[in-house]
Amino acid sequence: MTTRRQLILGAAASVAALSSGILHRRANAAVESFEVSYTDAQWRARLSPQQYAVLRQQDTEPPGSSPLNAEHRAGTFSCAGCALPLFASSTKFDSGTGWPSFWKPLDNAVATRKDLSYGMVRTEAHCRRCGGHLGHVFDDGPPPTGLRYCINGLSLSFTQKPA
Repeated sequence: MTTRRQLILGAAASVAALSSGILHRRANAAVESFEVSYTDAQWRARLSPQQYAVLRQQDTEPPGSSPLNAEHRAGTFSCAGCALPLFASSTKFDSGTGWPSFWKPLDNAVATRKDLSYGMVRTEAHCRRCGGHLGHVFDDGPPPTGLRYCINGLSLSFTQKPA
């Protein structure tokens, strides 16, 4: 039978493990330097509170909440933090996950790093120019790359290609 003490110690260990992953991820992001760099106050002034949470604090928007899920016009998806073009609409696909998904970023647009948060090992995708958190990369995407860049819509802006 599990004792109250075992439950409390188990919960404390879980919180410590989760916190460690979150702090590890944020510490890694803080050591890197980027072409576009602002103070925390400047980022907060430039972004909506929801965009700030995703781009600067590695948050995740609720699945199915982004209007960009339904965006199918020809154009370019860019970083909402610094306007760097990130993905061509021709690489977007419906992954069924609830987030905009792409099988390939534009050249020299997206960088990655190991993400150890929440007790998982994942690959985080971030903007190469400002370091803004975009989402994660998984190896269950369609050909030709087999990759799925699962991206928060709040981290993106869309520009339609002129007709």
